[in-house]
This record gives sequence, C-alpha cells and structure tokens, in this order.
Amino acid sequence: MTEPETARLGARIRAYRNMRRMTVRGLAVEANASPSFISQLERGHSSASIGMLRRIATALGLTVADLFNEEDELGHRVLRRTARPELRTAPGTRKYLISQRPLQNLEVYAGELDPGTSTGDEPYAHGESQEILLVLRGRVTVWLGPTGSASPQVLGPGDSVEYRTSIPHRVANEGDEPAEVIWMISPPTPA
Repeated sequence: MTEPETARLGARIRAYRNMRRMTVRGLAVEANASPSFISQLERGHSSASIGMLRRIATALGLTVADLFNEEDELGHRVLRRTARPELRTAPGTRKYLISQRPLQNLEVYAGELDPGTSTGDEPYAHGESQEILLVLRGRVTVWLGPTGSASPQVLGPGDSVEYRTSIPHRVANEGDEPAEVIWMISPPTPA
C-alpha cells in the first residue's frame, strides 16, 4: 500500500472505532494487538497483515472489505424494501437489516412477528449499546431481565421501550394479529 492509502485506511479504522465508542485499548484487546500498534496504524505510521485486518474488522463488526471501502462517505444510501437483507430468526418471525453495511453510527432492523411467535424462548443479550424497540403495528410483549426475573411490558402501535443491549430481552406476539416492530441500536453491536 502507498503512504496515502495507509493513512486513509488508518483514518477509517479510527473513525469506525470512534463510532463504536471503543478506546484504542479496547480495540487492541478485541483484535489481540498492542494499543501502540493500533495507534500507529490509525495514524498511518504502520501497516497491518491481512490476518490483523481481519481481527480488527471483526472487533469493529465489519468485514475487511468494509475497511477499504471509501464510498461510504457519500452521505446517503437508498435501500428498497425488496432488497433488505433477511436475518435468520425463530420460526414465524422475520428480521430485516435496514441500516446498510458497513454499519456506522446506528444499526436498525425491521421485524415481523406472526401471532403466537417470539424472538426465542429465552431472553438474549448482545454487546453494550442502547436499544429502542418501536411497535409499528399489532401488540407485543417485551421481557427485560434474566429468565425468572424479567418484567413484561405490553406495547401497542406507537409505543416504545429503551434499554441496554446487555440486559437480556425477548419479544413475543401473544395477540391474534401480525406485529411489526423496529429495533434501533447505537452504537452498532459487534458482529
């Protein structure tokens, strides 16, 4: 890589790290590198092997290709409903990624839950971010907290709940009609 390319790569790594609210030390721990190496890489004073770039990308919730993509700075990106990537979920539920990769400051999902379905039998947690669940249509019950001590909240259209992603949570549609929800997470949780 040329010196300007190395500098631009370092600047993108620093920008993604800052978007994730990670410290240099935090990224170094996650990528199994030294903080001084990460600092030198971000300032364009060092280059990294493909293996190291993979570890850094994984720690940031990105792909190696995302680290080299300079086109994400265009300012706007359109995603048609029919082109939304679908994530594998529990039977009777569908979850679609709305925020386009590489994820920057915000991670957004649209969800559909058929009557009698849920995000799973057990509450789950992921990362240490802020999450908002907004109900667009139908009614859902949200459990926040570990199994056995979770407090259920019934939400209808226009209702929302905000919580840390580190708190175990679960969403169920116990009604007779389909439910549609949006999850918004900031900063994006690691992959």
